[in-house]
Amino acid sequence: MIKLNTCQNTNIAVKNLVIIPARGGSKGVPGKNLKKIAGMPLIYWSIKAALESKSVDRIIVSTDSQEIAKLSKSFGAETPFIRPPEISGDTATTESAVIHCLNFLSQRNETLPENIILLQPTSPVRKQATIDEAFKYFEKNEASSLLSVNRFDHFLWKNMDSPVALYDYKNRPRRQDIKPIDYKFIENGSIYITKADQYLNDGNRLCNSPICYELSDEESFEIDTHLDFIIVETILRRVNKK
Repeated sequence: MIKLNTCQNTNIAVKNLVIIPARGGSKGVPGKNLKKIAGMPLIYWSIKAALESKSVDRIIVSTDSQEIAKLSKSFGAETPFIRPPEISGDTATTESAVIHCLNFLSQRNETLPENIILLQPTSPVRKQATIDEAFKYFEKNEASSLLSVNRFDHFLWKNMDSPVALYDYKNRPRRQDIKPIDYKFIENGSIYITKADQYLNDGNRLCNSPICYELSDEESFEIDTHLDFIIVETILRRVNKK
């Protein structure tokens, strides 16, 4: 097990707090945060990435599940509370979980972090240096919030009953001729970084003209279906052999 690279004294100033939201319920893949992928529960991979990061000072898993809490703690994360049911259902937002965590720390008179690094367990493929590189980019740009993205080169349509192209299909561009300013990107949900005070003020992970940090395609897969599990497991096994 990787050792967290910081002191666990919560009265010491924490610059970067990782919060990993992990509900016990899931409609797409029931119990997915505990479901094994590449030999380990899904929740493990985000905790592992945070533990390996040199930028992370503290890791908290926010969950409504005693089983996830116990397992997360065994992997090296903190689970200082069980998330209340009113912010743990299918309609609960990630924002409510993060704000609950920050309020919990404040009520215990603990020093609040400078930045929140939000890692969603449904994006388990993160290379060892990715969190650190994203945080360096965040600091370099003096940003208030950052989201990870990946480039999207497909041609989109909408409205199946009366199809409308979201590009000029009469002048179909070649992908290699698309100019950088015209690149499109997908918000892949893997990494978000936000100034903690801005998070509390705005109630949102993205604020004050967020900046984008591009990830590789293999790091950008999200798990929402059983098929996603099969694809991502293949990637995880290959990445961890390197």
